Amino acid sequence: MTDSNDLLKIDTPENVTFDYDIAGIGSRFLAALIDTALIVIVQVILFGGVILVISLPQVEMTGAVASWLFAIAGLVSFVFLWGYYIFFEILWNGQTPGKRQIGLRVIRVDGTPVSASEVIIRNLVRIIDFLPSAYGIGVVTMFINPNSRRVGDLAAGTIVVHDRAVKNLSDLSPVRPSSLAVPGAQAYLPEGFPVEQVSEHELHIIEEFLSRRKSLSNSSKLAHHILTSIVTRLGLPADSVPFAHSEFILAEIYSARRSGASE
Repeated sequence: MTDSNDLLKIDTPENVTFDYDIAGIGSRFLAALIDTALIVIVQVILFGGVILVISLPQVEMTGAVASWLFAIAGLVSFVFLWGYYIFFEILWNGQTPGKRQIGLRVIRVDGTPVSASEVIIRNLVRIIDFLPSAYGIGVVTMFINPNSRRVGDLAAGTIVVHDRAVKNLSDLSPVRPSSLAVPGAQAYLPEGFPVEQVSEHELHIIEEFLSRRKSLSNSSKLAHHILTSIVTRLGLPADSVPFAHSEFILAEIYSARRSGASE
C-alpha cells in the first residue's frame, strides 16, 4: 500500500489498485460542524423540555424530583453525545449525517469497510483527540500525519476519505455493460443473501472488479477476497456462501442492487 498527501492507493496482492481521495482537515471540520450542530440542537431540546416541565404552574414538583429529572437528562445527554458517532457510523457504514452531507466516509486503511469494533475504538479515543480543548491534539495529529488521521484513526486503523458516488452503467463510457456481466451468475447467489445490505462503497469495488476482471490474471482470488470482506461485514456464516463461484456471486449482487435501485 502506498500513500500520498491527497491520494490513498490500495494495491491488492492481485496487482489491482483502488484510489481514494483522502479527506483533509477542512472537509472534516465542515462535517464535524454539522454533526456538532445536530448534537447541540438535541441537547437544547432535551434540557429545554426538562426546564419547561419544571416551570409549568400546574406541575407540583419538589426540589429532589427536579434534581432527578436533570440528572436523568444529563445521563441521556452523555449517552447521546458519545453514542451519536458510533450509532451512525455503524448504521451508515462509516458515515454520520455530517459526513454524508459533505461526502466523506470512514474506511479501514486497507480500503475495506469499517467494522463495529473499529468504529467504537476510533470514537472512544475521541476524548484524547479533544484534549486539551476543541480537538487540540486531534488537529495537531492530523497536521503531522500525511493522511490527516487523528489519534482515534491511528488507534482503530481507519482513515477518512471522500466518498465516491457509484456510477451507473451509462456513465462508464470506457467500459461496455457487457463486460460487467458474468454468464450464469444467477445460479450461484445463495437464497436469502441480504443484497440490500451491501454498501455503496462495496458496490463500487464490485463494479471496479467486474469492469477489469478480464484483464486480471488472478481474478478469481481477488473476487474471493472481495466477497469474503462483504460476507464478514454482514456477519454471515462462511459456509453459507459458495466462494468457489465468487465472480458469479459478485456479478449477481451488482445486478440485483442495480436493478433494485432503478425500480
